[in-house]
Order: sequence, then structure tokens, then C-alpha cells
Amino acid sequence: MSKGGKPSRGIFDVDRIREIIELMEQHDLSEVDLQQGDDKIKLNRGAVAVPMAAPAPVLAASAPAPAGAAPVASDAHAGTITVNAPMVGTFYARPNPESENFVQVGAVVNENTVVCIVEAMKVFNEIPAECSGTIVEVLVEDGQPVDFDKPMFRVKPNA
Repeated sequence: MSKGGKPSRGIFDVDRIREIIELMEQHDLSEVDLQQGDDKIKLNRGAVAVPMAAPAPVLAASAPAPAGAAPVASDAHAGTITVNAPMVGTFYARPNPESENFVQVGAVVNENTVVCIVEAMKVFNEIPAECSGTIVEVLVEDGQPVDFDKPMFRVKPNA
């Protein structure tokens, strides 16, 4: 029995599992294997991320097609930096549905410019550019799931 007279479920308690998942994200752990007596639990973040990674290239490939700039894009990739997702979550290009996007193609950013929000476990994390330059490509659509280290923006550094 735990405090308050409620039975304790040990490592299988849902609240405890949520805390462990938050710690995994905070410390960038991909796997946790716990044992308490005969009870065992193994949490793996990589297994969840694999299905999310598959649809992303299809959406990213379809976004530049209307612009008709495929040859220019390959030249532009040579001198660009990507801003990658720091965690698994949902990408939001704007602070709320009624607002403008944080950044658009052509926007000048610096290390502290917020370029998007990634929602993970009901926490909205503002993501800074962490580089200076001009946004040349947005690689993710609003509301799309992102995996850890997935490229979200392409930035041409300041000369």
C-alpha cells in the first residue's frame, strides 16, 4: 500500500511511466530498462519514431514541387544549414491558429529567433534557429509529426 491507503502499482503506474518518458526526452535517452522485484519494463523511444519517419520524405518532397525549383534546391543545399527537431513531437509553424507563421522563406533569423514550436507530451517547446542566416526552405508542414533530428528548416548562413 502507498501513502493515502491506495494500492501501489510499482513501475507499471501510469504516472511513473509518464515521468520516466519525460526524463528520457530531457536527457535524450532512447531506451530505459527497469526492474523492481519480478516486475520488468523496457521503454524504447526509437520504436515509436520509426513509423513517423516514413511519411515525412513524401510530404517534404511534395512541398518544393509546386515551386519548380528542384535544380536550384540541390545547388542551395550545398551551402545551407538545417534546423533539426530536438525531440519527437508535433511541429507547429505558428503560435496559434489565428497567428502568422513564426518564419517564412526569406525571413532573416539569428541564434535566438523562434522558428517553430514542437509539442511533446502537451508541452509546447519554442525552437530557436540556433544559427544566423536566411530561411531558404521550410521542410515540414504545420501539424506534422517530427522525429528527433528531423530537418525542419534549411537556412543559408549570413555571408
